[in-house]
Amino acid sequence: MTNDSMISPDDDVDLTSCDREPIHLLGAVQSFGFLIAVSTDWIVSRVSENAADTLGIATETLLGSSLDAVFDRDVIHRLRGLSQGLRGPDSVERTFGVPLVSGQGNFDIAMHQSGHLIVIEAEPSERDETRAAAAVKTMIGRLQATAGIDGLLREAARQVRLLTGFDRVMVYQFDRDGAGEVVAEVVAGGLDRYLGLKYPASDIPRQARALYLRNALRLIWDTTEPGSRIVPPRDPAGAPLDLSLSVLRAVSPIHLEYLTNMGVRASLSISIIVNGRLWGLFACHHMEPRRISLERRTAAELFGQVFSYLLESRQRDDAESYRDKAQLLHDGLMRAVAANGSTVDAILSQIDQLSDLVMADGVGVWIDGQVELHGKTPSMEEFTSLVRHLNQAPAGKIYATEELAAFHPPAADYSDRVAGALAIPISRLPRDYLVFFRREFARSVTWAGNPDKPVSVGPNGTRLTPRKSFAAWQDTVRGQSIPWKSTEISIAESLRVTLLEVILRMKDESDRDRQSAQDRQELLIAELNHRVRNILGLIRGLVTQSQSRAGTVEDFATVIGGRIQALARAHDQVTTNNWGPGSLSELIRLEAVAYLNDQVTRMRASGPAILLEPQAFSTLALVLHELVTNAAKYGALSDTSGYVTIDWHLDTLDRLVIDWREHGGPAVQAPSRRGFGTTIIERSIPYELKGEARITYALTGVQARFVLPAASVSLGAPPAVTAPALTEAVQPRTSAALSGQALLVEDNMLIALDAEDMLMELGASSVTTSSSAADALRAIERNPPDFALLDVNLGDGTSIPVAQALSKRNIPFVFATGYGEGIPRPDDIADAPVLSKPYTLASLRDIFKDLLTNN
Repeated sequence: MTNDSMISPDDDVDLTSCDREPIHLLGAVQSFGFLIAVSTDWIVSRVSENAADTLGIATETLLGSSLDAVFDRDVIHRLRGLSQGLRGPDSVERTFGVPLVSGQGNFDIAMHQSGHLIVIEAEPSERDETRAAAAVKTMIGRLQATAGIDGLLREAARQVRLLTGFDRVMVYQFDRDGAGEVVAEVVAGGLDRYLGLKYPASDIPRQARALYLRNALRLIWDTTEPGSRIVPPRDPAGAPLDLSLSVLRAVSPIHLEYLTNMGVRASLSISIIVNGRLWGLFACHHMEPRRISLERRTAAELFGQVFSYLLESRQRDDAESYRDKAQLLHDGLMRAVAANGSTVDAILSQIDQLSDLVMADGVGVWIDGQVELHGKTPSMEEFTSLVRHLNQAPAGKIYATEELAAFHPPAADYSDRVAGALAIPISRLPRDYLVFFRREFARSVTWAGNPDKPVSVGPNGTRLTPRKSFAAWQDTVRGQSIPWKSTEISIAESLRVTLLEVILRMKDESDRDRQSAQDRQELLIAELNHRVRNILGLIRGLVTQSQSRAGTVEDFATVIGGRIQALARAHDQVTTNNWGPGSLSELIRLEAVAYLNDQVTRMRASGPAILLEPQAFSTLALVLHELVTNAAKYGALSDTSGYVTIDWHLDTLDRLVIDWREHGGPAVQAPSRRGFGTTIIERSIPYELKGEARITYALTGVQARFVLPAASVSLGAPPAVTAPALTEAVQPRTSAALSGQALLVEDNMLIALDAEDMLMELGASSVTTSSSAADALRAIERNPPDFALLDVNLGDGTSIPVAQALSKRNIPFVFATGYGEGIPRPDDIADAPVLSKPYTLASLRDIFKDLLTNN
C-alpha cells in the first residue's frame, strides 16, 4: 500500500512471520543521491557506490579518508555545525543548497546518527519557490476552515496533492489490528479509486509500522531504479549499516513488486501520528517516476506533523460532549446513592443514561453476587459465567471487545443476541462489574483483494511474493458488534472512578477504617493521574486551547485568529529590529488600531518611552490583546460611553508597572468560569517573565496591574504615546464589490488558491490564473479580463510585460509583492498601485476600490 510493505533486507531473512522485530537495514540507497558515513573524528567509513562518481574520487581512496580531504573548509564547517543539532537516536538535521563539490551545483543535506557513525546524505538541490513555513501555514489555514473530521481528512488529502503533485493521495487509517482503510482520497482523472477499500495488516507489517513512527517521511522516486549499494556492505564486526532514518534508503524488491502490481512508479508516504501512535499515513502514488526536492518533502513532513495535532484536537472536541454527559451522570449517581443508600439501585436509576452514554443495547450489573440485567444481555447463567471469566483478567483494567466470543468462547452460543462487551470493574477482588453489551452488527467489508490471500510463496522458497490482485473483494463479518470508540472507553474509565468512589462510600466505616482510607488514597491517586493526563492534553498549545473553547468553526477562527495576529504583530516589531527591543507605546497603538479601529479614541495611554525585550514584547502583546478583547465584549468598550486608560511608569527598582483601568462601561461582575483568555492575563507575565499580574473586577470597571522585571525593559525612543496618537487609525471602509472577470498572475500555488478565493468572495464572476508571464499574455489575447492582480516576481521573470499589455488595453491592474512598495517599474506603469504581501480580504478590497473608482 505504501513504502515499506514486506521489508526484506537480506536474502537469508524469512519474513513469513509479521511478528519479528523491526528490520530496516537495507544495504543500498536510491541513486538520485549519495551517502557518506563518517566516524566521530570525521573519517569516511562507509559510502554508497555512486558517491565516488559524484565526488570524482575513487571509492578506495574515499574510504578511510578524512572528510577534510573531500570537502573544503566552509562545507566542513557547515556540516560540523549541522551535526551539533543531533539530539537522540532519532534526530535528523537538514540543510539546503550546500555547494559540496565545485562544478556540481548545490546539494540538499540530511544528517543523522547510526550507531557510532554520522550518516550524511546528499541529493541535488532543486529550485523551489514554495517555502515550508509559508506553504504549511496556508495549508493549515484551509484545514482549520473545514467542519468535522471527515471534512478535515478530505481537505488534507487535497492539500498534500497540491503540494506534492502526485497523481493519487490517500489518507490511510490503521485499525487496532494493523489492517488499514482508505478513508479519504484525491486522485487524477482516469485512475482507479481506492476510497473505502480495506487492506490486511500483512500489507504493512508490524516492523514497517514501527519504522513509520521513527521516520515520518519516505520517498520512492522510481520503482525501476536499481539503487546504489553501500560499500563495504558490513563493518568489521559484521553488522550492516542501519538506515532506519535514511531519506535515501533503497526499497525491498518485494515492495517494488507490490507497487508495480498496482501500476505505481513513484510513491511518497507521510506518517500521521496521534497521541504518540501511528494513526495512519498520507499515501501518495504517481504513475510515472517523480522526485520532489528535500525542501518540499520537509514541508510535507511539517504539514503531516501539524495535521496530526489538528486531527488529535478534532478528536478531543468530539470527546468533549461525552465528558459533559459523563459529569452529569456522575452527579446523578451521587445524588441517587445519597437518596436510597444502595449502589445497585443507584445504578439502575441511571440505567437509561448509562446506555445512551456508551451507545449500549444492554447493561449487566454484578455487585456482591447481586445481578441485574437490562435490555439485550446474556441470560443469568451466561452472565455469571462471563463474570467468572472476567475475574481471571488483570485487576483494575477495563476490558472492551467487539467480538466477545474471541475472549470468552462460550459467548459464541449467544452471539446472535450479544456480540460485544465493555466490562468495567468497580471493586477490589472478588470484583464487581458493570458490563455494557452490544448486539451483533453483520456488515460487508470491501477489501482490496482477498484478505485471506494477501501474499504467496515465491520461487525463492520462503521469500514472499506480494499479491497481484487489488480488485475489490467483499467479506461478510458476523459475530461482531460495532467497535467501541476510544472516547467511550475513556468515559468508561471515568465512570469506573466514579463508581469506585460510590462503592467506597457504602463500605462499613467502623470495620474497615484503615483499609477504606488506603483505598481512598489509591482512588485519589488514580483520579489525580486521570485529571493530570487530561490537563496535559488540554495544554498542548494555543491552537488546541482556543479551539476547545470555540462553539463553532467561525468562533474558533475569530479567537485563534486574534491571538495569533497579536503575536504576529509583536513578532513583526521585534524582527524589524533584528530581534531587538520593541516600543511599548507602539505595541499599545498596534493593538488598539488592529482591534478597535474607529474606537481607538476611547483608549487613553501615557507613560515614558519604554523598550521591551523580545520575550516580554510577545508576552505582553498577548495579554493586551485579551484585555482589549474582553473590554470590547463585556467591559468599558462594549457600549458607547466607556473608555480605557493605560498608564505606566518605572518604580524604584526599575521595574515596569502598567495600570489598566476601565471607566464608564456597564457594571462588572467577576466571571463565573475561568477561560483560557483569563489564564493568559493572569499567568503569562508571572510564568514567562517572573513578574506580577493582578486583575480586579470592580463594579465600576476592570482594573489590572502588571509588573515586569527590570531585565525585561529599558528606557528609549520612540516618544511616549498620548491619546491623539491613537486617533490616527484609518476609518473603516465600506465593503466594495468587484464585478467581471479577473486575471490572477501568481507562481506560488498556495498563494494563488487563496487569492482566487478572495477575488471570488469580493464579487469577481470568474478568475483566470496564470503562473508565468507567457501564459498570462496568451490569456489576455484569448479573453481580456476586466481587472488583474499581478505578482511582480515570477520565478525567473517578472509580470512587467503583462502589466504593460494590460496598460495598453486600459485594463486596471494591481501589483502584488513581498518586497515592499519600492519595486522598480518602467515609466509607462510607474503609477500602478502596489499591494504588499501577505494581503488580506480587506486590503485587497480597499486597493481595488480605489483603483476601480479612479478608473
